[in-house]
Amino acid sequence: MTATAPTLAVPAPLAETAPAIRDSRPLRLITCGSVDDGKSTLIGRLLWDTKAVKEDQAAALSRDSNKQNDLGLPDFALLLDGLQAEREQGITIDVAYRYFATDRRSFIVADTPGHEQYTRNMATGASTADLAILLVDARAGLLEQTRRHATIASLMGIKQFVLAVNKIDLVSYDRAIFDKISHDFKELALSLGVRQVTAIPMSALKGENVVYDGRAAMPWFDGPTLVQTLELATTRSTQAGGFRLPVQRVSRPGESFRGYQGTVSGGSVKPGDSVTILPSGMVANVSRIVTFDLVRNAAVAGDAITLVLDRQVDVSRGDMIVSMDGQPMTGLNFDAQLVALQPGGIEPSKRYWLKSGSRRQRVTITPVAQLELSSGKWKPHSETLGMNAIGKVHLTFDEMAVFDAYEQNRSTGAFIIIDPDTNNTVAGGMVTARRTDLGGIHREGQRVLLSLPADLADELMASEAFVARRDEADVRRVSALRAGELFEELE
Repeated sequence: MTATAPTLAVPAPLAETAPAIRDSRPLRLITCGSVDDGKSTLIGRLLWDTKAVKEDQAAALSRDSNKQNDLGLPDFALLLDGLQAEREQGITIDVAYRYFATDRRSFIVADTPGHEQYTRNMATGASTADLAILLVDARAGLLEQTRRHATIASLMGIKQFVLAVNKIDLVSYDRAIFDKISHDFKELALSLGVRQVTAIPMSALKGENVVYDGRAAMPWFDGPTLVQTLELATTRSTQAGGFRLPVQRVSRPGESFRGYQGTVSGGSVKPGDSVTILPSGMVANVSRIVTFDLVRNAAVAGDAITLVLDRQVDVSRGDMIVSMDGQPMTGLNFDAQLVALQPGGIEPSKRYWLKSGSRRQRVTITPVAQLELSSGKWKPHSETLGMNAIGKVHLTFDEMAVFDAYEQNRSTGAFIIIDPDTNNTVAGGMVTARRTDLGGIHREGQRVLLSLPADLADELMASEAFVARRDEADVRRVSALRAGELFEELE
């Protein structure tokens, strides 16, 4: 039997629908997964079928496609793999960003490497993404690198996943294989706290269920195509929460002007608002908001501004100007999760530089637990976190630090760790909470949580003020052993 080679675009487009309202917010997404699962080919097919490939690029693609396949199609991966080493080896090494659009929406997509040694590049791509497309080769199923990438994406705050079961044509479009992989991945996603998963069987090379539907080959699948799923995805809001302006530079062009420059990383601000400068705690009011060409009435997340205050205060690069209400966490001790990115890993109790925004501080890192990818469980760990290890750690600072929890604000909750001896970036991570060991105060809305030594707690509870409002308080007494057991159960 002689098979007819298909054309470059799958001829059966989606049914015509009424014009949709275009979403003005671009969706940022990444492709991730193990080696040779087809990440670059998938994005190349997306670019081709959404007409994002220009004529000269198409000509170069046809010229450079040394790989010949049974379908007579060009090597779509070459649209992403631009480095000579990538083309020679047929792998992705660096993160490649590309742009494409449909009638409904525009997209920024990052193609990330699948090799374990380039995990740091995958983490970079995930740090700004709203959605992750996790590719799985239908012949191989879920692999350890698949689990690693899914875990890193979830740690980076990505809550929307598309499970692309690729190369489904190479298993004869077997529905049972697709169902099993989908079931296994959804169990993994639930263990990571991810509940929004869309599973799609597809052939990136042929273009089935990418932009055009694959019902002709897979009549048993009545779900959306990849593009339809992307068009309906949501972006993370940066307007929620309080105002945040990490100060990058103090502008002093003359005696009559002093402004504080930076990019708003959360919330909004307008003239007349009261703000606090952290970590000093000084208070001032916003006098003006200036940009390169005008004075503005307000600024929101993403705006690069110069903030002018109504009084002389001590503000330096690395400080953060925040709203009076909904302030970030401050302290010397924080809990965090990180990914080790260098062969030497993270050494316990070594003093590193931690850089978050424009602020750089000395920090000591104490590993607490390491994620076991095979089981998805956290195991107690106090030794060096090796390369690509995902760990829970305690951060101890020499001076006051300022963070939001990463789930609330990516910009002010993320950090990198720099080795002072080599200046290499050895880890990237995110703050999860402020840590209180023997005692401390933690605010949650209108409630204040006190962690106190037993004798001090007994004295407080015996006071008249406490007894009068005992019904409004929640007191929990646990031994150190029981507290450890409770934390293990939570993990």
